[in-house]
Amino acid sequence: MRSIGDNLQAVLQRIANAAVAAGRDPGGVTLLAVSKTHPPALIEQAYAAGQRAFGENYVQEAVEKMDALAGRNIEWHLVGALQSNKTRVVAERFDWVHSIESEKIARRLSAQRPAGKSPLNVLIQVNVSGEASKSGVAPDAVADLAQSVASLPNLRLRGLMAVPEPTSDSTLQRSRFRQLRKILEKISGNPETLSMGMSDDLEAAIAEGATLVRVGTAIFGRRQRIRPAA
Repeated sequence: MRSIGDNLQAVLQRIANAAVAAGRDPGGVTLLAVSKTHPPALIEQAYAAGQRAFGENYVQEAVEKMDALAGRNIEWHLVGALQSNKTRVVAERFDWVHSIESEKIARRLSAQRPAGKSPLNVLIQVNVSGEASKSGVAPDAVADLAQSVASLPNLRLRGLMAVPEPTSDSTLQRSRFRQLRKILEKISGNPETLSMGMSDDLEAAIAEGATLVRVGTAIFGRRQRIRPAA
């Protein structure tokens, strides 16, 4: 049975191979290890293997892990949907939020970011697949929201995130990633982050310009437990 460290190295090699195949510098793609539903002990193993950025879906679960792993130099990313009643703790405890989809949430995060902390790094989540059940703003609403978010004093708009609908059609898969890249290119201020691609499609995402890939299963295995959204 492979260790977390072995899995991590295998994913990093996949990223490097995909970047080289796309004519890109592997150093231009960051790995976010998505640790949702997995215990602190597994995060500790990935940390020991050199991983520093971890993604969580559920706020309360993430805070418990932050407390359990206090003292480690971990960069915490919220990749799940964010409810209004959770913005204060997110503004206080996280380094990145990938799931901005309204000006209301963005304004709350900015207002609640503690004095003395650096601006909270945020990404706007875009629903590139047009799924009614999927979070994210419509592609044609991104520019206006980006302008509003960029104006907030305690946030730093870093780019866009998407979770396209899974598909076995490689052409469609790449077209959705390409669509997100083209939307990013039109945003003023030159935000540079494209958070797209996961365990099953990171190669396609990197080929279309991903600068951050979110990988959970390929590192930690299948989810160990299911937590309610919080």
